[in-house]
Amino acid sequence: MISLSPHWFRSSYSGNGGQCVEVAANLAATRGIVPVRDSKHRAGATLRIPVQAFAAFVADLKSGRADT
Repeated sequence: MISLSPHWFRSSYSGNGGQCVEVAANLAATRGIVPVRDSKHRAGATLRIPVQAFAAFVADLKSGRADT
């Protein structure tokens, strides 16, 4: 059965400083989006990022291009 509910998680690199975002990657294959939310305001707004844009963002982070 395919889950339609987001399964939120934070990066294992996140500390407990409260400056975290959570993502729900489980919706990428079924919905074509990666929801993102502020871990401090879970009931607040959720961004719905298209899979391709999220993948490009992560690739930029890994390569260091997003450091500027």
